[in-house]
Amino acid sequence: MMDKIRAMVTGIQGYVPEYRLTNKELETLVDTNDEWIYTRTGIKERRILKGENQGTSVMGVEAIKGLLAKTNTDPMDIDLIICATVTPDMPFPATANIIADKVGAKKSFSFDISAACSGFLYALQIGSQFIQTGQHKKVIVVGADKMSSIVNYEDRTTCILFGDGAGAVLLEPTTEEFGIMDALLHSDGSGAPYLNMKAGGSMKPATHETVDAREHFAAQEGSTVFKFAVTNMADVSAAVMERNNLTSDDVAWLVPHQANKRIIDATSSRMGIGSDKVMMNIEKYGNTTAATLPLCLWDYESQLKKGDNLILAAFGGGFTWGAIYMKWGYDPK
Repeated sequence: MMDKIRAMVTGIQGYVPEYRLTNKELETLVDTNDEWIYTRTGIKERRILKGENQGTSVMGVEAIKGLLAKTNTDPMDIDLIICATVTPDMPFPATANIIADKVGAKKSFSFDISAACSGFLYALQIGSQFIQTGQHKKVIVVGADKMSSIVNYEDRTTCILFGDGAGAVLLEPTTEEFGIMDALLHSDGSGAPYLNMKAGGSMKPATHETVDAREHFAAQEGSTVFKFAVTNMADVSAAVMERNNLTSDDVAWLVPHQANKRIIDATSSRMGIGSDKVMMNIEKYGNTTAATLPLCLWDYESQLKKGDNLILAAFGGGFTWGAIYMKWGYDPK
């Protein structure tokens, strides 16, 4: 009997732009203040990608270049690049195609997936399956979003939340008991009215009217999204733990989507996981959508130990949500 192949994260790298948009600066743009933002969201600042012709691919390229250097990987050995994003450089070609070209991954094929804040989870599970089948040996999953490109900086309910960034992981096969052990992914299209971008797609192409109505920005009904996020992130995380006979004591880290500190606190509380085991960097990056989970892993990489049980959980527009149980595969370098 052949040993079961699993996909294991063998490297992680993040990238955030240099420019820091602080709460103090936001006070000059909208009717808000630092205390109001921080007490409700846990955010102090977020990174913003500045400059002309600077798209999401710029950040994805930087994250992957760093990942390749860190893992001593030849870009020509990469079989597949999956980019999770809701802010592609353009409707087509895929941002993943642009990234693959710029990093020199000439032998890989590549594609984007759009699942909002759950995008990295979706992409991670898809990438792991290409490894599990034995078809590919090196797969890169990158979560990247330039949320500043679709944020209305006159809307204080949304502009305080989002930032720009990218994070990438290298997946490789292992026959040991490490890597991606299990996943539960969900979606519910009835949530579309509560978190969306109304115009710019085929249903409502761009016109002077849609631009004047400011319909090319992210819009959400905050209270509804909050309730759905807390319930579903907690439930799916608990379900994946139960399926794998894990108690809260068995979990080394909860890696939650960084949407709002209140959502993170409520989720960890419902799961019975103390704040000392919850990865959090929302204070300095805000909500970077598909980049939040890999940026957390990148920030906490030095604290991760081989064999640690991680639960990755996210909730996003669509609605989309899910959890992945991962057993970390290497010690800090």
